[in-house]
Amino acid sequence: MILIDGKSTSLQIQEEIKARVELRAGDGHKKPHLAAIIVGDNPASRAYVGHKIKACERVGFESTLVELSESVQEEQLLMEVEALNNDESIDGFIVQLPLPDHIDDQKVLEAVRPDKDVDGFHPVNAGNLSLGLPGFQPATPSGIIELLKRYEIETSGKHAVVIGRSAIVGTPMTLLLSRNANPGNCTVTLCHSRTQNLEEITRTADILIAAIGRPHFVTKSMIKPGAVIIDVGINRIPDPSRKSGSRLTGDVDFEGASEVAGSITPVPGGVGPMTIAMLLRNTLEATERPV
Repeated sequence: MILIDGKSTSLQIQEEIKARVELRAGDGHKKPHLAAIIVGDNPASRAYVGHKIKACERVGFESTLVELSESVQEEQLLMEVEALNNDESIDGFIVQLPLPDHIDDQKVLEAVRPDKDVDGFHPVNAGNLSLGLPGFQPATPSGIIELLKRYEIETSGKHAVVIGRSAIVGTPMTLLLSRNANPGNCTVTLCHSRTQNLEEITRTADILIAAIGRPHFVTKSMIKPGAVIIDVGINRIPDPSRKSGSRLTGDVDFEGASEVAGSITPVPGGVGPMTIAMLLRNTLEATERPV
């Protein structure tokens, strides 16, 4: 069984990005500049943004963090988005999700300029992805594709099953896996909460991607022997043995799955670090695009 190590792969990609940044600096070009807007004090969101800021420092990017209170009004948030849109020193920026309930997430994401939308969530970038046109791809699906590529996992002609249909992971993942590319050329089945006979379907998967947000949802009995298992889930569950009283786990029962899978990503240390690496790559590409 092969452990697909997203942490080490992410660090390798970051070293590649750092080298490109240093080369650009040697030619007199500006450093890439990534900004993030965070609303409220969600611990997971703050930790994730903190990882992004540290990664920027590691690869030689400039970074800006815009912190807003939980009670900020939608209009004020949209003004902050517009300010970053108009700041030409900022190459790309993200609005960290989730947002408070009184704010329309989609309205905010659509306010981000597509050429600065390094999260790849704007409808223009989503449309470009569906048509196979150039544009920013969502970082998590893009990171999964990069893992498949770097671990030389054969995808052409394989059956890929994606559990979860979110616009951030599941849906774009099906597009990337089915496109005429390498990795790609899969036959893809997209499963969700209304799918019947789910276990029968997952047991036919050569590549199984779990992105449903339910801890240990995918069990050993759902996996085809030798399958590639990509666990996108990040769930916090109680664990009295830990000082914090909890631990992170994925959507896959890792111990059981490891007994039958051919290769698998761990949680943590699998897909999560790759998301940050792809966000940095998108930002660098935004910086390098001709004006």
